[in-house]
Amino acid sequence: MRARLLELIRFGSVGSLAYVVDVGLFNLLRFGPGTLLGDRPLTAKVISVAVATVVAWLGNRYWTFAGRRTAGRAREFAGFAVVNVGGMLIAVACLWFSHYVLGLRSPLADNISANVVGLVLGTAFRYLAYRRLVFTGGSAARAAVPTSTP
Repeated sequence: MRARLLELIRFGSVGSLAYVVDVGLFNLLRFGPGTLLGDRPLTAKVISVAVATVVAWLGNRYWTFAGRRTAGRAREFAGFAVVNVGGMLIAVACLWFSHYVLGLRSPLADNISANVVGLVLGTAFRYLAYRRLVFTGGSAARAAVPTSTP
């Protein structure tokens, strides 16, 4: 139980850093100097999530799930990227619905839909998928549990 709590704290710390990167870059692209992608909120979100994904993978691989990482970095990163595409689709769907269906187009509305609602739903999805599909290597905690033999 203690190991799981520490893992969740680490996951939250890494996620917080990735969140700052995601939200910061999204807002910079949408509303920053020159409003580079001012009229393309979905493109801005895809780019910000892609950069935040790299930050999150490094933090999760080398800190959160360090004892569970697999030997194949390429396979692990590919799985991580696929899971993050799923999480990104959740956030982009929330943004799309709010921006294009509900017509809520203010900076506040875009940030709430993509970076609050989308984040909560996407984070729950990512954590479960990382544990079950990406970081599937050995665990010190699992190795310490004795197994019974018949």
